[in-house]
Amino acid sequence: MKEIYLDHAASAPMDPRVLEAMLPYLTTSEANPSSLHSPGLRTKEAVTSARKSIADILNCRDEEAIFTSGGTESDNLAIIGITRALAAGGKHVITSAIEHPAVLEPLAHLQKTGAIKLTILPVDRFGMVDPKTVTAAIRPDTILISIMYANNEIGTIQPIADIGREILKWRKNNSTQLPYFHTDACQAAGACLMDVEKLHVDAMSVNGSKIYGPKGAGFLYLQRGVQIEPLFHGGGQERNIRPGTENVPGIVGLATALSIAREEMEKENARLTILRDRLVEGLLAIPKTRLNGHPTERLPNNVNVSFLDIEGEAAVLYLDAEKIFVSTGSACASASLDPSHVILATGMSYEAAHGSLRFTLGRQTSEEDIDRVIAVMPGVVQKLRAMSPVNLDMKYFE
Repeated sequence: MKEIYLDHAASAPMDPRVLEAMLPYLTTSEANPSSLHSPGLRTKEAVTSARKSIADILNCRDEEAIFTSGGTESDNLAIIGITRALAAGGKHVITSAIEHPAVLEPLAHLQKTGAIKLTILPVDRFGMVDPKTVTAAIRPDTILISIMYANNEIGTIQPIADIGREILKWRKNNSTQLPYFHTDACQAAGACLMDVEKLHVDAMSVNGSKIYGPKGAGFLYLQRGVQIEPLFHGGGQERNIRPGTENVPGIVGLATALSIAREEMEKENARLTILRDRLVEGLLAIPKTRLNGHPTERLPNNVNVSFLDIEGEAAVLYLDAEKIFVSTGSACASASLDPSHVILATGMSYEAAHGSLRFTLGRQTSEEDIDRVIAVMPGVVQKLRAMSPVNLDMKYFE
């Protein structure tokens, strides 16, 4: 059987063009970019060129792109770094209930230690944050707002530009530069607008492995003037904000991946949307099934469906035996048997949330792949329901 990989939200396979761009810096160009000799200057130029490429896509200054080890570090750098710089006396931070653990967990730690006061905003049944709810939660001591661009589990795309405009309005009316606005754009980077001027964000996190780039490479867009403290010290790289020898192959690969995604985004989004909607239609034909996330304002490659009366983890294993690879939610929480905090936040019951599966499509996904999933899934659900000790009413989907 052909393997069908539908877990691109966890990690996308590296594009061969990305690997080709990285190879010289993995083999023959091994010098440290901080060295003053010719090989060092050549690798420094590669980093400089990659930074400029990313800045052009983001419509920002070159120095506002700070390279990191990935999305988790970028999120932590923004959240912990900004609050450390500004949170003397326990200032206020706002986030949403459906954020990635890389945002929620550092915020929970800061709250537990008394460094911040935290407001977690609710979402509607589609996982959407209301911009008016964001500004209504702002207080005079609010220093940071962090709302993700597109959700990694249910695919809902947030109205980030609208939220940004509301925050700008609040700042103007209150004659202040705060609160800063951060967005986790790790899932959005390959599919959505990345112009930081149009999004009105002060900080934005991006991860290479979600856009067919290398694992262990990412960046944080940080607008010039935003106050931040580094997470660690030693060396003057990345404006002294993220010290350490640069991962040159990773940086080159990251910039290449983002450039390819930008060039192919419109065409690929259109192709994936057709396949996504075909898969949604096929899966919803199974009784006692519901689509999670917004029906239209969602990533073109994301399908998250809840099947009542089954365990999502068991379905993953049954599909694995069919060479179809999916997940139950965030890869970062895959070791946990608890239902997704994201799906629970949309108002779904604990019991129904347990039967959720995430299918995330990619560049190699074909119509034949989708048809095979549609053909296999009813049998998997039927087997699991036959073994299930529960037979819940559809009211649990309400």
